[in-house]
Amino acid sequence: MVATDNVQKTPEEATFSLTAYLKERQKLCDTALDQAIPIIYPEKIYEAMRYSLLAGGKRVRPILCLATCEMLGGTIEMAMPTACAVEMIHTMSLIHDDLPAMDNDDYRRGKLTNHKVYGEDVAILAGDGLLALAFEFVATQTPQNVARDRVLQVVARLGRALGAAGLVGGQVVDLECEGKSDISLETLNFIHEHKTAALLEACVVCGGIIAGASPEDVQRLTRYAENIGLAFQIIDDILDITATQEQLGKTAGKDLRAKKVTYPSLWGLEQSRSKAQELIKAACTELETFGERAKPLQAIAHFITSRNH
Repeated sequence: MVATDNVQKTPEEATFSLTAYLKERQKLCDTALDQAIPIIYPEKIYEAMRYSLLAGGKRVRPILCLATCEMLGGTIEMAMPTACAVEMIHTMSLIHDDLPAMDNDDYRRGKLTNHKVYGEDVAILAGDGLLALAFEFVATQTPQNVARDRVLQVVARLGRALGAAGLVGGQVVDLECEGKSDISLETLNFIHEHKTAALLEACVVCGGIIAGASPEDVQRLTRYAENIGLAFQIIDDILDITATQEQLGKTAGKDLRAKKVTYPSLWGLEQSRSKAQELIKAACTELETFGERAKPLQAIAHFITSRNH
């Protein structure tokens, strides 16, 4: 193999294009997700699962998984089953979150929510089906060149990120706090560290584990992911106030109407934006040891705070 490290790069090669990167990776993820769920009997449940899974979205979570695996010397093929799994888990959480018993929303990604199309009963089962498939997919579709103990670690981390110690626990505290105006910053951080950041962290760390990340690498990746996860939620809170329903693809202003305590309600918009920027800066610092290979993950971090939906 010819060494290419000293080959002079063109300006185009030297300049990383996040737009092109995200577009390419999103297409890869969309194709893999489409192939993951063929429609067989009973058709209705597979159609409902596909309806929400393939409804669009930026695919930030699976892309984070792929990018981390590549940064640590792995390949897209090694990480794709886990990348698909995190998107299945995320989609399940959205289907269930939109139900009348939870956030009661009619729109998601600009389309009617799953229960509005298929009914509450099938929507619940569609979420359950996606959740079960996520773990099956990691276990059966991860290539044989990935050590089985790494696959086991991924399954365990995904389970923890999803359960009472992660997303489910955060959602419970969030529901308990609705309509209360005396929620502390500590409680708000707990909600979003579990409800939002836990799954984002799993996406990043699992991508690293598949590629053979060292314990030190896992620590760096965890800190990076915790920071971008919290920044992601702060920006979500800001957009709920400042963006339109058309931009968001879901109902705008819901937090205000539900009298939910958010970062802007505690800090105001400007301080919230400033805090999000601080978190992104701290996240990117964690990756400096990886040099040029960290560019995609650093660029995605900045993308999180600059998005308008």
